[in-house]
Amino acid sequence: PNPFNPIVKIDFAIPEASLSIVNVFDVRGRKLDNLSNQFYSPGYYSVTWDASAYSTGVYFITLSSSKTRLTQKVLLLK
Repeated sequence: PNPFNPIVKIDFAIPEASLSIVNVFDVRGRKLDNLSNQFYSPGYYSVTWDASAYSTGVYFITLSSSKTRLTQKVLLLK
């Protein structure tokens, strides 16, 4: 859900086996958290981000793999 408070579940699909990295960035582009950095087989996965240590605001969750980079904007409301 978007906005969320304070835990968000990120669902994603991997179409082909690859190393995939899920990171969280703030609006200034600073990396705040690494949610996943592993090799995935094709399939559906999810990771959870507990943002209780962060303030209300906009954050970006990025999924990077060998051929793709996807970014989702999320809003944390406390």
